[in-house]
Amino acid sequence: MSISSSKKILGAVLVATLAQQAAAAELAVQLEIPRLNVAEYHRPYVAVWLEGERKDAHNLAVWYDLKMKDGEGSKWLKDLRQWWRRSGRDLSFPVDGMTSATRAPGRHRLVFSGADAALSRLPAGNYQLVIEIVREVGGREVLTQPLAWPPKEAARFQLQGREELGAVVVDVKP
Repeated sequence: MSISSSKKILGAVLVATLAQQAAAAELAVQLEIPRLNVAEYHRPYVAVWLEGERKDAHNLAVWYDLKMKDGEGSKWLKDLRQWWRRSGRDLSFPVDGMTSATRAPGRHRLVFSGADAALSRLPAGNYQLVIEIVREVGGREVLTQPLAWPPKEAARFQLQGREELGAVVVDVKP
């Protein structure tokens, strides 16, 4: 076997190994929407995405009011300003597998595996997990957490919102 052939085989094995690791990897986000004692409460819109070093957005989840007649709920997605500028304005709603209804106060868990469409196409590298939340007649918050994808080792990150978000726990597993 020639050296060139050996290098090609070694390269193919390396690529296959990295692909297997990425497919087995997992990203879990548990976020808390606090119960607020306000006169007029509306469930918040939420966007969760990974942002690459070039500010490219890889959408993971978007919660908005799907039940408004004639798709009016999507009209307010632009209030998720950072997400909207990065990628939201280029999407047609609803997006299968990514968009879902708003959630009530409480703890909510999102789990993404490396085999999921959003993460399977993600090149290895450094990213920021971004969570943006906005509520009508309320506030807006953005939390970020740097992480590497695919992860080389298990890690847990704990974040704390100020008002619209409570505790956020991010777990990554290789």
